[in-house]
Amino acid sequence: MRFAVLTISDKGYAHQREDASGQEIIRLVQAAGYELAHYGILPDEQVHISAELRRLCDGRVAELVLTTGGTGFAKRDVTPEATLAVVERLCPGIPEAMRAMSMAV
Repeated sequence: MRFAVLTISDKGYAHQREDASGQEIIRLVQAAGYELAHYGILPDEQVHISAELRRLCDGRVAELVLTTGGTGFAKRDVTPEATLAVVERLCPGIPEAMRAMSMAV
């Protein structure tokens, strides 16, 4: 299975911060035997995030697209909204599991 990783970060996009989370996701998913098809860093701009998600999915670049960053409560943190604009079916159990694991730390 091919996967893509998108890091959403103004500072990462401007080369002001290292993308540690995106690199760690790549390391973990490759260790599980998956093939990296695309890696990118985007600024916190909803239209660009949605467009890139559509390109990766509709263009069949990857079967799995993982995003990191852009999920806080600042005005520019729009990854959830950008994702909701393009999904066809919600899988609420996945974010619930992520929150549950996060609470354990």
